[in-house]
Amino acid sequence: MRTGRIERNTKETRIAVEVNLDGTGSYDISTGIGFLDHMVEQFSRHSLIDVTMKVDGDLHIDQHHTTEDSALALGQALAEALGDKGGIGRYGEAHSPMDETLSRVVVDVSGRPWCVFKARFTQEKLGEWDTELIEHWFQSVSQTAGLTLHVQQLYGSNNHHICESIYKGFARAMRQAVELDPRKGGAVPSTKGQLGG
Repeated sequence: MRTGRIERNTKETRIAVEVNLDGTGSYDISTGIGFLDHMVEQFSRHSLIDVTMKVDGDLHIDQHHTTEDSALALGQALAEALGDKGGIGRYGEAHSPMDETLSRVVVDVSGRPWCVFKARFTQEKLGEWDTELIEHWFQSVSQTAGLTLHVQQLYGSNNHHICESIYKGFARAMRQAVELDPRKGGAVPSTKGQLGG
């Protein structure tokens, strides 16, 4: 089983995250931010990556540390579960519709963190979650998981739909990228013989 477990404790947050890349999409998420919980649950369900995430953060200050640190920990757990990345598909791509909204997410599990995020939110909050933190969540995950990640809202007007379509697209792209391809026989998908750097 390709699993990862990370505990990340600072003066701002206390976090425990577990992932199983070969799961069924089961989840147990508690960040203290309802809409963020909902999005991580969507990621788990549609990627088929099992995710357990428990966060105790300084929400009395604001949501920034909880959002950032939980994403960093999730990325670290994904990287741990991926190991040397032998046999994975490496690339994933999804077009994700939700009613009037269409988003595109493309990922390369390259070991080289890079995030391009092109989406527009016209509300300051979704539930109690600051929408400016959505881009930061994706940047943080890509940083520690070692993902080259491109997120683009093609069109759409409902802020909830835009956010959810992006997370579902990310989930489906990640499912493609981390699944094992039996034809590769466990080989690292790079002519260099390693990913990253």
